Parts: sequence; C-alpha cells; structure tokens
Amino acid sequence: MTVRRPSGRRALAAQAWRRLFDFFISTRHERDTTLERFRLTPNDSKALSTLDQNEGKPMKALADAWGSDASNATWVVDRLERLGLAERRTIASDRRVKLVVLTSRGLAARDEIMRAFREPPAAMLALDPRDLRVLSEILGKLLPDAIRHEPSSGYGSPMATRRSGRRRSAGKGPRSASKS
Repeated sequence: MTVRRPSGRRALAAQAWRRLFDFFISTRHERDTTLERFRLTPNDSKALSTLDQNEGKPMKALADAWGSDASNATWVVDRLERLGLAERRTIASDRRVKLVVLTSRGLAARDEIMRAFREPPAAMLALDPRDLRVLSEILGKLLPDAIRHEPSSGYGSPMATRRSGRRRSAGKGPRSASKS
C-alpha cells in the first residue's frame, strides 16, 4: 500500500501542524505534573502569566486578558490568593478598585513553572543534534521578531499577551514561507 504524502502548501502545513500539536498534547502529562506540585490548573498558570509583582491589574482587565467573564476571573483570583500566589490591593485614589498583583511566592512559582515547562521532553532529547538544530531554526521562523530574539519568552513577554487571547493585527503574523 502506497502512503500519499501531502503536496500542496496547505496540506503540508496541516500535516506539520497536526504533528506539532499532537506532540504537544502527548507531552501534556509532563506539564500537568509540574502544575500538580503547585496545586494549579492550566488556567491558573495562564492567569499567573498575566500577573506582575509590581504593576497591578484590575479584575476587568484580567477577565479581558483571560477571555472570561468577571465572575470567573474573581474565582481564579480567589484561588490564587488562597494559595498565597496573588493578592488584591486597593489604590489610594479609588479604594473601590482592587488591583491584583503577584506575591513573591507567586513570582517564584511562575518562574519555576516556566523553567519546568521549558525542559525538553525525552522524545526531543533523543533526536540527533542536527535534527534539533533544524527543528529549532524552523520553529524560530514561526515566532514574531519580538519573541524570536528574546532568549526567554514566556511569562511577562509579548507571547504571554498573545496567549491571553488578544489577536495579532492583520499582516503582523509569522513570516511567509516560500511558495511551494
């Protein structure tokens, strides 16, 4: 039986994306194990990625960034507060407004989670160094310039904003591949 290989750009891109996505999903248990150590869910880690230790954000801004409603944002912040990872602060000019910030414990947890998330899975470590170089170069081409040149994209970076649900403007996406 002959296996048909995709030939057009769209079919090739779809196959590559499926493989990348399937690999990411197949290694989820490694990320989940990291989150379990902190008693966090994937949504909690997403929330941590949008919080800062110095610059607080109001609940409405967090709900918008998380793509959720205010009641869900309140529930997530309550959870993070109970775990000692975030806190609400009032501002002198308007005590009705609460700004949510990371605690020092939250900052440490976020950094530790990102270090663990960035550890390559065993299947990647098993690849030949030449294959890893090529894979890294190709994946680097998919990243926007601001992230591509940043050695540690992730929490607090433009990628965190993009992951939070905001869309890129038209024409600002990854560089186009050459025509097939």
